[in-house]
Amino acid sequence: MTVPPQVEYELTPLGHSLTHLIRAMADWSYDHHDTIVDSRQAWDAANPGSEIR
Repeated sequence: MTVPPQVEYELTPLGHSLTHLIRAMADWSYDHHDTIVDSRQAWDAANPGSEIR
């Protein structure tokens, strides 16, 4: 028995089949970070008081 109790999680084969897509999305967001930040700031400035964040 391990103290404290531990649980090991593992992706299923179906979950593993998504990893390349998630990595591609993460890479895309990293490559476009500055544009995303600029767009968010422009939207916030044009929509003061909006609850959308």
